[in-house]
Amino acid sequence: MDIEFESIERIREYQEELLRKQIHYVSEHSPYYKRMFAGQGVDPDSIRTIDDLQRLPFTEKADLQRYNDDFRCVPKEDIIDYITTSGTLGDPVVFGCTDHDLERLAYNEHKSFACAGLKKGDILQLMTTIDKRFMAGLAYWMGIRRMGASIIRVGNGIPELQWDTIQRLRPTAIMCVPSFILRLIEYAEQHDIDYRHSSIRKIIGIGEGLRDQQFRLNLLGQRIHEKWPEVELYATYSSTEMSATFSECEHACGGHVHPELIIVEIIGEDDKPVKDGEPGEVVITTLGVEGMPLLRFRTGDIAAKVVEQCRCGRNSYRLTPLIGRKHNMIKLKGTTIYPPAINDVLDNTDFVGNYVVVVRPSDAGTDAVIVRISLRDASIQQDEAIKQLKDHFRSRLRVTPEIEVLPADVIQQINFPAKSRKPVKFIDER
Repeated sequence: MDIEFESIERIREYQEELLRKQIHYVSEHSPYYKRMFAGQGVDPDSIRTIDDLQRLPFTEKADLQRYNDDFRCVPKEDIIDYITTSGTLGDPVVFGCTDHDLERLAYNEHKSFACAGLKKGDILQLMTTIDKRFMAGLAYWMGIRRMGASIIRVGNGIPELQWDTIQRLRPTAIMCVPSFILRLIEYAEQHDIDYRHSSIRKIIGIGEGLRDQQFRLNLLGQRIHEKWPEVELYATYSSTEMSATFSECEHACGGHVHPELIIVEIIGEDDKPVKDGEPGEVVITTLGVEGMPLLRFRTGDIAAKVVEQCRCGRNSYRLTPLIGRKHNMIKLKGTTIYPPAINDVLDNTDFVGNYVVVVRPSDAGTDAVIVRISLRDASIQQDEAIKQLKDHFRSRLRVTPEIEVLPADVIQQINFPAKSRKPVKFIDER
């Protein structure tokens, strides 16, 4: 039976069995963690429970950047695939995957797609890159293959090609960055494509949230649903460092953990675990990773843990939609906000096309926020657009950033630089 449907007690017992194996493995094979155990004076065999993890220091992104090769637990000749993180918070980090790690990725995505209701016979149109050293695209392809479903590797962007593929091959599901769906809908409306009666029945989102902390559709999710109510919306959360995915089920009340793949702690400002249901930083320990396993890695993402049984019957805990990234927190005119809140306003403003949010230090020692937008509606005057958008920000966030209107092609170049694998919508210059 799938461990996610077992009792909470059995899930914890099972995770701790795997944790002890992982601790033993890294203490034998990881130069970095060998030094850590010796330096902390901790006997690896004494780490036997999830609570015992608190005796270990955190692994930081800077550790991975500075000592990257020391995290590798296998000879280089055993690395099958090299990937890197996206580098949105600094220099990209290299990860090497063994054959076992690739099989684990396939298993992870198989379970995640099944959680979202995909099955053999479905056709998934993949609107994200599978190259450029990107783990996720490869993992999606392997997961669908393992499931026995079909996949169409179209890649990101190019609405014309996406719709041509949909009309020719009739996929049942789409996987992409959710805001791109609005571009697909806009293209369909401009070219008289009856998208509401297409073959698409599910949209699986990556990289952007679709719901708020109460699991209601956020403004972006609402806008997609209002335009395309016939499709089911699913959100996922993952990262290269995790080598795991949290996917919503049909009840859309948080991303389900796969207990055999990862342990999650939620920590507060004092670096101590918070109570279940309280938001904090997501800290992960990978299970079953062979090439570059991680202990207590600080993701920088802010979310909360939900432990009540889901209506789908799973007892594994879930994570709420991300509130934001700890390092991306903005103090604007005395108000604390995260970029997703700004994105939510922009995504729900009809005349806004593409946009980018820039944060930089101000002369007053606080944060200055500049929102650069292109206009979707050419009939609206720039001054009127800025006034209306400031009103939207004031009503939603109580504060207003600086707003600049630029040509659409300029914003497009910022959003999609040549080396980027994801749309760039947030630039932190602090």
